[in-house]
Amino acid sequence: MKGAPVRAFVLTGPGQYEVRELPAPVAGPGEVVVDVARVGVCGTDLEFFSGEMAYLRQGHAAYPMRLGHEWAGRVAAVGDDVDPGWVGRRVMGDTMLGCGACRRCLRGRQHVCEQRQEVGIRGGRAGALAERLAVPVSSLHALPDVVDDALGALVEPGGNALRAARAAAPGPGDRALVLGPGTIGLLVAMFLRAAGAEVHLMGATETSLAFARQLGFEHGWTEDSVPGLPFDAIVDATNAAPLPARALELVEPGGRLVYIGLAGEPSRVDTRTLVLKDVTAVGILSASPGLDATIRAYADRTVDPRPLIAATVGLDEVGPVLAGRRPADAGPGPKIHVDPRPRAARRT
Repeated sequence: MKGAPVRAFVLTGPGQYEVRELPAPVAGPGEVVVDVARVGVCGTDLEFFSGEMAYLRQGHAAYPMRLGHEWAGRVAAVGDDVDPGWVGRRVMGDTMLGCGACRRCLRGRQHVCEQRQEVGIRGGRAGALAERLAVPVSSLHALPDVVDDALGALVEPGGNALRAARAAAPGPGDRALVLGPGTIGLLVAMFLRAAGAEVHLMGATETSLAFARQLGFEHGWTEDSVPGLPFDAIVDATNAAPLPARALELVEPGGRLVYIGLAGEPSRVDTRTLVLKDVTAVGILSASPGLDATIRAYADRTVDPRPLIAATVGLDEVGPVLAGRRPADAGPGPKIHVDPRPRAARRT
């Protein structure tokens, strides 16, 4: 049974967008429909807005498209073959939707399935910048009451960061350097700190490091001021093509490199240096294997990412945000959230 139309933010081309009324989504077999409560604006969304996202050139995505892959909401309806007990539950969802039948999916690696869809990103799967969203029930992760909508929409970026921090494998007393004090970099820093590491951050400017210092990260450096300390692990959370090689220069022999940022052009690393320094390098794609652990970390306050949220806007303000205009009342954090519900239905 179809409901009333829903409002949704639709990206129609580079720098072009509309807020449209669209038919309400219907839950197909194995799917649920979620009333969306909160959505995070991500760097990937900015790349689609500018037209620079590689998926557009590779044929994995095309305009018009509906963005939004960092989300939280409440299940409103279920399709066939779905437990009706899901109705009314607060949830967030995995972005990566594998085919479910290939070797990678069967081994629990649906996030690297060749045929995967990505919510709001790849394969035509509509994203959460709308009042309602249809997703497979298999992608859902229930949220406890202590993880509210704002935290729920930070689980997806947090899962990426948690995996990067775990890949850095810090031990107590280890020194870690995070390149890039944006949302992912700061989340990585929080998880590294929770693991007992001495955390340093490198940013492009002193201004970019000021907010990190407000969060208690006193070791902040620009590239030309990084001290000659032994860094046991380095996480590159930037989109700067030269920095993966710079990370290899800075890491302590026998240390670990974690690459989670993606540049718009190829980054080049001299594998001779990698070998001669006996360094382990790890690439991280997707939050999928880290979502449940991230929810637990937020629930028990091991990590509290709330200060990262600068402002929450409605669907009509998404376009200006993607164009680079921060809301007038925005705080110092790097993350903008969207509440797509009608204004009368929003909660403060």
